Amino acid sequence: MGIKVKAIERNVSFEKGKQKWAYVMQADLYSQLGASKVIEEAAVRSGLPKAVINAGWSAIGEVIAAWATEGHSVAIPGLGSLRFGLNSTAVDDVNKVSTSLISRRYIIFVPNTEIKKELEETSINITCYDRNGKVVKQVTSTDTPSDGGDDNNPSGGGSSTGDGGSQGGGSGTGGSGDGDGTVE
Repeated sequence: MGIKVKAIERNVSFEKGKQKWAYVMQADLYSQLGASKVIEEAAVRSGLPKAVINAGWSAIGEVIAAWATEGHSVAIPGLGSLRFGLNSTAVDDVNKVSTSLISRRYIIFVPNTEIKKELEETSINITCYDRNGKVVKQVTSTDTPSDGGDDNNPSGGGSSTGDGGSQGGGSGTGGSGDGDGTVE
């Protein structure tokens, strides 16, 4: 199936009164799966009763929350690890160091190499919307980020264009990460 991405035409100018239009891509997020759906699927895949999976799920969540908030890096099998992170103000005098300098606390998720590799190899399906929310192009790509492309197709992947239906535009906000793998 692939990962769905939206490319929405937006004014990217930071100067008042000027316009510079460009297509900005963002992940087209699917609905969030509830715990009951995940537990049901895990029970089917493992052959264990839902009650056993549910008890394990709850216990693992409690352990991760307790240990990550105590400063441990906690491994999540098959996915990666979670750890505590923070932002703070720097001071030049050790006597000024205090917890009031901490401006934000957050959890950092670091995926394992297997899931990173799988993500790199997953195809991408891009739907392009103009500034009025009209679908103007669809691209399906099976290339990987390291694929350099060729003279006939510099993007490196296959593509197909068409009108793509009548799906409307999105609201235009991306994720809240700051590029370091943080989850907020």
